[in-house]
Order: sequence, then C-alpha cells, then structure tokens
Amino acid sequence: MSTALEEQLGYFFFDKRILTRALTRKAYALEQRQKNQECDDQEIYRTLGDAVLKTVLTELLIRSGSATRQDITVRKIELEREENLARISLALGIGYVLKLGIGEKQQRAYDQPYVLAESLEAVIGGIYFDGGFSAARETIRRLFKDVFPIE
Repeated sequence: MSTALEEQLGYFFFDKRILTRALTRKAYALEQRQKNQECDDQEIYRTLGDAVLKTVLTELLIRSGSATRQDITVRKIELEREENLARISLALGIGYVLKLGIGEKQQRAYDQPYVLAESLEAVIGGIYFDGGFSAARETIRRLFKDVFPIE
C-alpha cells in the first residue's frame, strides 16, 4: 500500500492490511459499508497507539533523566500535543495516504492537525499490533529522535 510511508517510518508491515486499516478514517469506512463493502477504520488502532505512545514516552523520559512524576507528566503532555504529533505526521507524509470520506476530502482533512495526530497514533497502534512492543518502541524512538537521541 504505502512503501514510501513505511520507509519514512523505518518499519515495514508484515500484514499490509493493518497499515491500510490504520490509514482508513471512520467516514471512509462508513461510506464503504453503505456500498455493502467490508471496511474497517483506524479507531481501535488509535486507542492502542495512544496507550503505546504514552508508555514509550514515559519510559524514554525516565531514561533521559526525568526524576519526578510531575516532570514526566509535563514533558509527556508537551510531546503528545496535537500540534507536535501533527508535525511528525506531516513530515512522514501520512496525510497523502489517508483514506478519507467525501466530506473529509472536501474539508481538506488531510491537512487538519487533529486528523494527522490521530492517524499517527493509529499507525503506531498498527505497528504494535503487527510487530509487537519492541517494533513500536523503536519506531517511536526514531520519530522523537530530536528529543531522545538514539544511543
């Protein structure tokens, strides 16, 4: 489906259907189901990706010297901000490969920070589902290499 995205991520999906689902917005999936075509959306992967992202960022913050819960919380909130995730998503080119509903296309959802941020979380969830925790962790590390230099 999206080899260029996989190259940018540094992760190649074993099951390309997982990547496709991670890039499929709910509106698109609903439109397909109205045409009696089976289509799953990214929502469950977004939920999983959000949890994995929080876990990995917490670990990386501790490893990089954050010594208090408050420091970890404040720094993690900053890293997880919609604008930050959208910036990463934009750099990866996720907006170009999203499956959007008709209305989302008209509203240029592929440029919307919340859509880009949610889709990045879905891709992270997809990576976890496809390759496990260590694959997701390494991908997140690469995505945040400007904050957490790779040793």
